[in-house]
Amino acid sequence: MLRRHCLPGGATNRGNHPRSPRGGAERGAGARHRLHADWHLPRADPAPSRRGARLVPRRDVQPGRVHVNVDPRNVHIPRGDVPRSEVEAHCREYELAIQEAGGIDFQILGIGQTGHVGFNEPGSSAGSVTRLVVLDTITRRTAAADFFGTENVPTEAITMGVATILAAREIALIATGEHKAVIVKRAVEGEVDRAVAATYLQQHPNATVFLDPAAAAELTRRKTPWLLGEIEWTSAFEIEAVVWLSQVTHKSVLKLDDVDYREHHLSALLTRHGSSGTLNGIVFNSLIAKIRGRSKLPREKRIVVFSPHPDDDVISAGGVLRKLRDNDNHILIAYQTSGNIAVFDHEVRRYLDFPRRTADDFDYGNARLRPLRYEVEQFLERKQPGDLDSEPVLMLKRRIREVEAVSAIQTLRMRPQQARFLNMPFYQTGKVRKDPIGARDVEIILELPEEQRPQIILVAGDLSDPHGTHQMCKDAIERALERYTGEAPEVWFYRGAWQEWSVADADILVPMSEEELRLKIMERVEERNKATAQVVDQLGLPEYFAMEALVARHPAERGTAASTGI
Repeated sequence: MLRRHCLPGGATNRGNHPRSPRGGAERGAGARHRLHADWHLPRADPAPSRRGARLVPRRDVQPGRVHVNVDPRNVHIPRGDVPRSEVEAHCREYELAIQEAGGIDFQILGIGQTGHVGFNEPGSSAGSVTRLVVLDTITRRTAAADFFGTENVPTEAITMGVATILAAREIALIATGEHKAVIVKRAVEGEVDRAVAATYLQQHPNATVFLDPAAAAELTRRKTPWLLGEIEWTSAFEIEAVVWLSQVTHKSVLKLDDVDYREHHLSALLTRHGSSGTLNGIVFNSLIAKIRGRSKLPREKRIVVFSPHPDDDVISAGGVLRKLRDNDNHILIAYQTSGNIAVFDHEVRRYLDFPRRTADDFDYGNARLRPLRYEVEQFLERKQPGDLDSEPVLMLKRRIREVEAVSAIQTLRMRPQQARFLNMPFYQTGKVRKDPIGARDVEIILELPEEQRPQIILVAGDLSDPHGTHQMCKDAIERALERYTGEAPEVWFYRGAWQEWSVADADILVPMSEEELRLKIMERVEERNKATAQVVDQLGLPEYFAMEALVARHPAERGTAASTGI
């Protein structure tokens, strides 16, 4: 029976404990001692009794919460409220507590974007133990949402050391999402290096890495498996391999020759097709068939676009939406959540100030507005980092996002009536962390296809959303479609604000002009769309200013979505 296990203090702990990734519930449920690998140290504050605790994010791991079969007295967390003069002694006591408990049987870890495990940032030595550390800038930026702004993220933390972690009898590292893919590859396939603490796990005799398809995407065995040995070639693999070969040789697809294939472990493809010329032609034709300008996009179809937040649609699929609109398709955009926690408090003040200033100009009075404005201003004046917004503030922030969303689709020549705001219940916590998808969430989604009978549905297939909202919204749509009574629609997956489908993975590549790209507002999306067009150009296909990429799934193919990491 597992008696002592240790958990991470970051986002990895959400939904992953007390059960272990393998071995079932009995492993976590039988734990007698529960320790935690790291905890933020609050920043200095003139009123620590009031604000200090708020600067540590609320997690499942706090004492006083329900722990499965674990006596609260045996739950050990590095204290974030220890006076600085006592931190060193507290770290020694924590190490001693681990030893007195008999060591750690099972250590669960996450991995940060710097490659840290616990908070062992770049430069941590293999012999380090529990100690105070300074957090990397990237780590603090990643944690900003949990602390309601980067300026509130502590600059220091207490962490278990590398040596303490490696002393565990068994280790499981868990990573999910595309934003972890690059550092996962470095941790798993790179040399052991103190610049990436997770690489030390390669030296542990009983360490296992658990990944979802998105986090595993950059691993050689997933991205270029032909480099590791024989594989079962499919059309999709052939396209991926030829695109990869074109990029590593810096040659267009039609200029690749037999030598290129032989020197890059792709002789099996020559055997399958007889010559590089034949294979090049097949792949080139497959790639160029993906390019679909306005004339090759659907006309006069019923289309429902699901947008997790009131901006994902225009930011990520604005180019294709404008072309679909110009093709006289009947389009309805459904915003699944309010996105209100992304609205800054100063925006609320600004929007409230406008009607105050114009009330006398147009004689519509301030009588009813004045009490609301006073209530909101008083609340915002008292509000501290980490405080939940009041109901009036949440409602105002929701309406601000709705106004912005309507304004954005109008730039695509759509009408305000084409926007539908679903305000799904799972999102209405007022916090970064949301409730699980419930029956009412699914019902709200289901009502839309039952009403509209869409022939095409656009869904955000982005798994890089650091807060998980996109994944939850996608799950709700999938559950609703399982109950949909109409003819199954074709589903197009667009990416969110963080990633783009690769040219090899995409089924649809939509060219965009400079003017169309300008409408998408966000700089990182502009760079991403330009980069897709540059890859297409390098492959020897027609040159475009920018491109959006989508993955399409016909009803008969719906079951293959999981295999592509969607």
